[in-house]
Amino acid sequence: MKKTATVLALIALGTAAFAHGGVTNKDVMARMMVMGTISEQMKVIGSMAKGETDFDADVANAALIEIAAQSAQVPSMFETPATDPKSEALPVIWEQWDSFAARAQDAEAAAERLAGTVVAQSDLGPVLRQVGETCKACHSTFRE
Repeated sequence: MKKTATVLALIALGTAAFAHGGVTNKDVMARMMVMGTISEQMKVIGSMAKGETDFDADVANAALIEIAAQSAQVPSMFETPATDPKSEALPVIWEQWDSFAARAQDAEAAAERLAGTVVAQSDLGPVLRQVGETCKACHSTFRE
């Protein structure tokens, strides 16, 4: 199972580097990397939920821990209202800062609460829904 996790991590790094090509602002790049890591960890869980990769509770729980850790960084990544043509962040982030920061904290809290609870493949759907709802709550207002 560690081999699967390693392969997924390498794919994630390559995908993130390709997706963020052409970004010139270092602050935007840093926050895109954080958000990309969250996305890739959700894909790790999702691929197990769909049966595309072997179920591994340790890998799923580690993904949740990483989602929580990255989500904790989100507010600090957006403190500087930096822009870049490749960025999908909307200016409303800085206009509604408290709401934005609270939604990032919601994502962190959900992932943190769920980390360690995955013991069977059937746990993955509810985990994806709960964490995904926090992502959607933020993206629907603050992302193109």
